Amino acid sequence: MKKTSYIIFGGTILLAGCGDDEGTSTVSTDAESMSAYEVEHHLGVAEFEETPENVVTLFQGANDTAVALGYEPVGIVESWLEQPVYEYLRDDLSESTIVGDEIQPNLEEIAALEPDVIIATQSRHEEVYEQLSDIAPTVVLEELNDFKATLEIMGETLGEEDQAKQLLDHWDERIEDFQLQMESTQDEWPMTRSVINFRSDSLRLFVEGFPGSVLSDAGFEMPDNQQQAYETDETFIELTNTESIPELESDMFFVYMQSNQEADELDEAWQLWTDHPLWGELEAVDQDQVEMVDEVIWSMGAGFIAANEMLDDLYEIFELEDGE
Repeated sequence: MKKTSYIIFGGTILLAGCGDDEGTSTVSTDAESMSAYEVEHHLGVAEFEETPENVVTLFQGANDTAVALGYEPVGIVESWLEQPVYEYLRDDLSESTIVGDEIQPNLEEIAALEPDVIIATQSRHEEVYEQLSDIAPTVVLEELNDFKATLEIMGETLGEEDQAKQLLDHWDERIEDFQLQMESTQDEWPMTRSVINFRSDSLRLFVEGFPGSVLSDAGFEMPDNQQQAYETDETFIELTNTESIPELESDMFFVYMQSNQEADELDEAWQLWTDHPLWGELEAVDQDQVEMVDEVIWSMGAGFIAANEMLDDLYEIFELEDGE
């Protein structure tokens, strides 16, 4: 497994250098000095005789996070879009073997890679946890889209706790800078937000999940109806008719299209919703606060790099100066 050194500059994670399997990594010295240890996770405890080198990641946020920590896993799951690997990660995962998708990872292919550790998630892999654990120590995260928790536990697992802390500290600095600039430049702050996914047969109003967690960190608030849905553990609110358009109400819209559906059907859906008189009465529409965003970065990536690219987008959308 290649280990690659990354540094943060101007809010971006940059390639600094690389080494082969037998070489030393400049990412951190933590992993070089660790002996036997245990990692507690959602489904148990993973035991390691030494720091893992060959890593298999079984969800998109783990693929992303491995790269953020300077690793190229020996095995990864296929991306949902832009197959086989999301474009923003493609160069860094060019030598990783595809081992199925998140829902159905190929256990035989995983075993053939002889991994030292498998990174999984409860919602996708609880039923195959025992089989995965028979292949290699398996660390299972409770939340699929919690990019901070993924970074922390992967940092602990891979002996890169210092690197993970550095990345999270830098994230906090960027968030503080963004909020200070928003407070000084916006007429009203904080503002409410809606993350809207246009589909051929409905709209999905995402309450929390990955994009919601980033926006909450950045200081945006949920409208009351979304807050109520969040408190009952709903991931999204699905709207199936135009009479429900007022449920979208908020100060700011971040919109992306469901790109794996037919383009002409999506165009028809867009016209159906946005030509309706109720659409024009929405505050965000009236104030020209509707932004089209990238589906992969804002919804699918769900890792630390994607979160930073979301924050990059927010700096650009609001014409702020990056605080670096």
